[in-house]
Amino acid sequence: MLSGEHAPRTALIRLALGPDGQILPDIRAKAPGRGAWIGVDRPTLEAAMAKGKLKGALARAFKTGEAKIPDDLPQMIEDALQRNALDRLGLEARASTITTGSERIDEAGRKGQLHLLFHAADAATDGNRKLDQAWRVGLEEEGSGRQGLVLSVPRPILSVALGRENVVHIGVIDARAATRVAAAIDRWHGFIGFAPTGWPCETPSQGSGPRGAFSSSNEGFGSV
Repeated sequence: MLSGEHAPRTALIRLALGPDGQILPDIRAKAPGRGAWIGVDRPTLEAAMAKGKLKGALARAFKTGEAKIPDDLPQMIEDALQRNALDRLGLEARASTITTGSERIDEAGRKGQLHLLFHAADAATDGNRKLDQAWRVGLEEEGSGRQGLVLSVPRPILSVALGRENVVHIGVIDARAATRVAAAIDRWHGFIGFAPTGWPCETPSQGSGPRGAFSSSNEGFGSV
């Protein structure tokens, strides 16, 4: 339920109150005006909406009963989180902080240059295992069971996001980029119930927030 607990904003999702009273997701926390923050997964949010708890929490946060909550708010949030994560991968691709292609990833993995490894949802299991093994060899963690993360989207979507052909596997070869990518993917996958990257957070504020958290703030966004 929406418990009123507080959590670091990097683990939360901002909901913005538009001038027409419409509630919309503001994943990058850049929309002007009033905002409130939630830290729930999709099933919890859907349950809160069905029971009227989200409406009550937002009425208290925004001090208005006129806020309009779209019926498809959970899907809007999921779509926005996915777009944010894929945009981050695209930015890193252009910055050359990630590599693609099985041979290049295998080589980077065996040299200990991989910080994160991702597989498309439709990647072949054998190909995943081969690159997972190369990663473990480079980290001197053979037998550890470390595996790349299977993403919730297939190769066509990843290919469009990165602007490259047939992206089946992605290797992150820069430590700072790994932190940025992990934060975006963990928030997206956390909302839809997929496994986290397992990448350690750069700061404690980047950890997962408590399920069911709801908070509000006026820092930079006006009173809520």
